[in-house]
Amino acid sequence: MTTEYVLDEMITRLYASSPFAQAERFCDGVFQEQRLGLLAVEPITPERFQKAYQLRLRYRDKPSISFTDLTSFAVMREFGIRHALTADQHFVQAHLGLQILP
Repeated sequence: MTTEYVLDEMITRLYASSPFAQAERFCDGVFQEQRLGLLAVEPITPERFQKAYQLRLRYRDKPSISFTDLTSFAVMREFGIRHALTADQHFVQAHLGLQILP
């Protein structure tokens, strides 16, 4: 599972740092997995956006946590997700009890 905000960041970075054809192949693979039901892409609804904003206010001492990360935290809390596949240390710094997978 991921969110549309995470895909937004991934697509932006991928096309900025990779040859176009390579980025396109990777994205096509991600969208194919979504069509096959192997990857759920959760939308950031207005309610989820508000929950993320409440987290923004809660983590005022951590201004470098991106809003995309905060939306991920909100969705993870909603679904009871306890594991994250990330190298982003903000997932540790948030102290949400998440287990980070390499």
